[in-house]
Amino acid sequence: MFECGVDVVRIDRIAKSIQNPRFLERVFSAEEIEAFARKNMPVQSIAAAFSAKEAFSKALGTGVRGFSLPEVELLHDALGKPYFRLRGRAAAQAAEKGLAFSLSLSHTDEIAAAFVVAYPIPAEKRPETPTD
Repeated sequence: MFECGVDVVRIDRIAKSIQNPRFLERVFSAEEIEAFARKNMPVQSIAAAFSAKEAFSKALGTGVRGFSLPEVELLHDALGKPYFRLRGRAAAQAAEKGLAFSLSLSHTDEIAAAFVVAYPIPAEKRPETPTD
């Protein structure tokens, strides 16, 4: 079965939140924070990444329960396409449900949005349940 999650966030809300460094540490992995820093901390990108994590939790069907947000890393391939790298309990929950994820991000000056589709991985192609 396919599931989806969508989230929209106001950019100014995230701009205020990132004034507190603990917000970044609670929401993002060290690798994500380093990527933001390399780009001079673009608030629109940070807001889109936050929105993606919220949309992921909805597509997973749990909300933000049973895993921490830094375990859901939003990365980009060489062409800039976003993808998730799941770790820890987030990876374990996705594996238990047999789900993979696809996402799309967008933003304006005022809002950021993310749409996530969770889709089943055929049983024969499922990786072993991660342990980290």
